Amino acid sequence: MAAVTPVTLYFSLLQYFGPQKWWPVDKKYHEKNSTDPRFEIIVGAVLTQNTAWKNVEKALENLRSNNALTITSIAKMDIDRLSDMIKPSGYFNQKAFRLKKLSLYLQDRYNGDLNRFFNRETVDIRNELLSLSGVGPETADSILLYAGGHPIFVVDAYTRRICSRLPITVDGKTYDDIRQCFERDIQRRFPTEKLVSIYGELHALIVVFGKTFCKKKPVCRNCPMNSTCIYREKEVFSF
Repeated sequence: MAAVTPVTLYFSLLQYFGPQKWWPVDKKYHEKNSTDPRFEIIVGAVLTQNTAWKNVEKALENLRSNNALTITSIAKMDIDRLSDMIKPSGYFNQKAFRLKKLSLYLQDRYNGDLNRFFNRETVDIRNELLSLSGVGPETADSILLYAGGHPIFVVDAYTRRICSRLPITVDGKTYDDIRQCFERDIQRRFPTEKLVSIYGELHALIVVFGKTFCKKKPVCRNCPMNSTCIYREKEVFSF
């Protein structure tokens, strides 16, 4: 059985699912309102914590319909009103606090200028994001990759599950152990200028793969990774 690596996983999932073209952003809204789509990604990265994306979409639509999807709007907004708008995303009081603090930080420290914020070394931005309330590694790296265009791979629960089932050999079990494993393998195969695109696509492919096949209770029939999945070999499934 051939070994599974992040690169072989990428090609297998891309062939099966096709390009996902993440992060989903309402570009027409931002063109019409002359607003920065990167901030929608930042907001989405916070809202998606502990909830399904369909719930995030409802919260984002509430913000759009109230012309509130800007740093200035959220920084100035009453916290109770913000909580009400993002209620569909769950944990809304906590997330409203985090979004307000983050917006105030960007407003006060960078005058709301995301070019100034993102036009720095990846490690410096990452450390700064991780110092903020409610921003963990997955949220920080989602912001860096999808909003900032920085070459960093995003690890989520699906990635951890897939690594243990296929398996993909990782030296260690921490978030950064897995992230660096994926980055090293992909950097050996692709040129530097392709990394942002590949990291973004692979993370999106892993999400759709995890939702479709590699669930907590896996759906192994027709799974594109059946031929290389160790977990599939060890389990007995009744179809």
